[in-house]
Formats: sequence, structure tokens, C-alpha cells
Amino acid sequence: MSEPTCQLYLISPLDVAGSFPDRLARALDASDPAAPIAAFQFRVKGVDEHAAARLAEPLQRICADRDVAFIVNDSIALAKRMGADGVHLGQDDGVVADARQRLGRDAQIGVTCHDSRHLAMEAGEAGADYVAFGAFFPSETKETKHRPEPELLTWWSTLFEIPCVAIGGITAENCGVLVKAGADFLAVSNAVWRGDEAEAVRAFTRAIASAAQDRAGTS
Repeated sequence: MSEPTCQLYLISPLDVAGSFPDRLARALDASDPAAPIAAFQFRVKGVDEHAAARLAEPLQRICADRDVAFIVNDSIALAKRMGADGVHLGQDDGVVADARQRLGRDAQIGVTCHDSRHLAMEAGEAGADYVAFGAFFPSETKETKHRPEPELLTWWSTLFEIPCVAIGGITAENCGVLVKAGADFLAVSNAVWRGDEAEAVRAFTRAIASAAQDRAGTS
């Protein structure tokens, strides 16, 4: 079976306590081979490493049971402590070489590159496993200063083999243009967790599959 054209990359809300583990399981169980959920990023703020690890443990098990990569946002130390599948680094969160040395050659290391071709090429040369561009749309999850055009995804995917992730305000209604432009992954958070997470995943699946058909027809 051929690889899906575009896959989902879920990002946690900042509050992952209470019933969130059940919500994560429900979202992952709604995954579809046409546009599968490939990864889940654990992203919390304002808690120490011990508290973060306690919150992360049940979520990591849920991901492992469903063969979904568990990625830690920002913290190489927490990723190593958890034995996570990888880490996502912002521009101020450390360097790829350090993450690789501490997490091992099999870790998935992603780098935020905003709207910069230069930062993306630097990340690729440093050994990143994926680069993330955004925010493509206004985001309710975090303040954004950079607004790339979808053509950036086309440029990257045409020239480089390293996958690219599109992030920022992405919904089932607006994601088609990013899929058609060449995004390998769509990083989504609020669009999934603000309502019925399973139905949101199914809506993304339909939108991605439709856009992927159009992308295949024009390639």
C-alpha cells in the first residue's frame, strides 16, 4: 500500500489532566489509513519536569498502544526521561546535535522554522527529521509572528526529502490548500480539542483525502 499523501500530527492542549487521556484515546481511535494520525506532541507549560512526566505517562502509553509517535515539545531532558519517540525544538529550545546525542539516532527530531527557508535548510543540514512551517492561519493556541504562504511547502517538498509539517490555525475547512501545496503532516490542536475530537479527526480525514485526490490529479 502506498504511503498516505498527508498525515495528522496532533498537538495537545495545555491542560492534559482530568479526562484528557480518554479524549486522546478517542481521537486516536478515529484515525483512518487515508490520513492517519502519525504523531502526538505533548505540550504543557508552567509545570516542572516531575509534574510533566506524571501527566505524560498515561498519554505515552495510549500512543504506544496505537503505534503513534509520542513527541515532547521543547524539552530534550523530558524526552530523554520519558524515553519518548522524539522531541520538537523551537528556535530557542536547543540544537539538533545535542538532541541527537542525548536521545539517540532513532529519535524523531523536529524543528520550528517559522517562514524561513534558511532556518529550514540549516535544520536539515543539522540532521532534523522534519521541519515545521507556520503559522499559516491565525492561531488560537499561541501567539504567532510569522505567516508563510503555502508556496513555501511546495518549494520545500520539491527540493528536499525531509518531511515538512504545516502548523498554525489549521482546520478541516482550510487545510486543503496546505495538502495541495505539499505538506507531509498537518499539526493540529484547537481544531480537534475544542469540540468532539473523534468527529474532528474524521472531518480532517475527509478533507485531506479530498485535497490529496486533487493534488494527485494535478501532479
